[in-house]
Amino acid sequence: MEQFAFKMHLNTGMTAEYRRRHDEIWPDLAALLKDAGVSDYSIWLDEDTHTLFAILKRPADHTMADLPNSPVMRRWWEYMKDIMASEPDGTPVSTPLEKMFYLA
Repeated sequence: MEQFAFKMHLNTGMTAEYRRRHDEIWPDLAALLKDAGVSDYSIWLDEDTHTLFAILKRPADHTMADLPNSPVMRRWWEYMKDIMASEPDGTPVSTPLEKMFYLA
């Protein structure tokens, strides 16, 4: 399993709403992510900078690259774009992070 980390940006004042939406994550979205190979997925917030830090595990044969083609994923991104930085096509602004250290 590979660990994959990335960051996103939450709009100011949207912490409670972001948490609420993720506490109520759609079952079809959760199933889509799991079917793509995503597991052990967590998102953390730096409240000072509004930076969201996400980390997940995925197998070598994951299909995460196919997620943007899914209507469920597109619908989720549309749902989230009012509370976080998003690209013109609705995808979240996301920056992959480089692993610098790992202690098992």
